[in-house]
Amino acid sequence: MRGGTANCAVVVADEPVGSPVVSEPSALVVMNRPSFERFLPGLQPGGVLVYNSSLIDLVPNRTDVTSIPVPATAIANELGEVRVANMAALGALIGSTGVVEVEDVLKALAKALPKHRQDLLPLNRQALERGMSLAARIGQAPSA
Repeated sequence: MRGGTANCAVVVADEPVGSPVVSEPSALVVMNRPSFERFLPGLQPGGVLVYNSSLIDLVPNRTDVTSIPVPATAIANELGEVRVANMAALGALIGSTGVVEVEDVLKALAKALPKHRQDLLPLNRQALERGMSLAARIGQAPSA
């Protein structure tokens, strides 16, 4: 959702998920200031915060989480499509946590996008890669 607050919980597991309800997420991707203010308090200690520093002018007041500012909207604008800002943020999350493989994200996206939007796949890949690169540059790449 663009503007206002919205949230979606995603549980990543290699076994069946008992409940999709997440009360204290271990990672949080925040795209705007209202969502930053609303959802940051629920991030569990030791968690990872990826936030869109293009739209959020606050500095996180949490010292118990890893904060990764990503100029997601600026990256998307540089790529010529503001709608890929979320992919830049997702790339930073992947780059900092290794939670999923980029190729798996792209395969899922190819299945989800309708035929008339398949031309956006390369752009989404670029946004993901830019976010991952940013996470690596700020020293948040996962350890092997």
